[in-house]
Amino acid sequence: MGMHDPSTYAAAHPPKPAAPSTPRPDEPKLTIKGRATRDRIVEAAAALVFERGVAGTSIDDVRKAAGVSGSQMYHYFDDKQCLMRAVVRREADAVLEAQEPHLSHLDSLDRLRAWADGAIRKQQQVDCVGGCSFGSIACELADTDDEVARADIVDGFARWEGKIRDGLRAMKDRGDLSPAADPDQLALGLLAALQGGLMLAETTRTTAPLEAAMGAMLAHIASLAPAST
Repeated sequence: MGMHDPSTYAAAHPPKPAAPSTPRPDEPKLTIKGRATRDRIVEAAAALVFERGVAGTSIDDVRKAAGVSGSQMYHYFDDKQCLMRAVVRREADAVLEAQEPHLSHLDSLDRLRAWADGAIRKQQQVDCVGGCSFGSIACELADTDDEVARADIVDGFARWEGKIRDGLRAMKDRGDLSPAADPDQLALGLLAALQGGLMLAETTRTTAPLEAAMGAMLAHIASLAPAST
C-alpha cells in the first residue's frame, strides 16, 4: 500500500455530512465537538496512509493534514499505533458501507452478480488504481506485532464475509442452492476472489483478473442450483 493518487482515495470515499461517528465501547467518551475532531484526524490519517502507506505516514503529517495542534493529537491518540488502529476500524466500516445496499441483500444469483459488477465498475472508474483500501492496510499491518490491530483486521474481514454468508444461507434455505452447498466456504471463496482480483487488477491496471475471479466463483455458485425438473 502507498504512493497512490489522493484523488483516488477521494473518489472511493465521497464526502458525507459532517456527523460525528458512533463511539465504540472501548473508545473514550468524548463531547460532540471532540468526537468530530477525532474523526477528522482519523479521516486525514486514512487518506495519507492510502497515499503513502503506513510506514510513510507520520503523526506530524497527520497533524498538519487534519489542522490540529500537537496537544490535540496526543489528547486523542497516545501514539501512531493507536492512530493506525483507529484507521483500520474506519476503513473496515467504510468498505462495508460503500457496498450497500448490495452487501446486505446478496440472496440471489442476480444480486450477487450486481454486487460483483459494482466492484468491477468501481475499479474501472479509478483506472484500477488503489485496490481495496482496507485490504491494502491489512497487508501492511498483518505482519506487525500489533495484535489489537490484527484482531480488528480479522474482525473487519469476518463482518464482510458474514454479510456474504447471510445471503448465501438465505438462498440455501429457500432452496435456490442444493443441500450440499456450503455457505461458509462459498462466502470465504467469494471474499478471497474479490480481494485477490482487486490486488491483481491494481497490479495489471486492468479489471480482467477481478472479472475472472468473481466470474469463476459465481459460475460455481450457479452450478449448485438444484436441477429443474
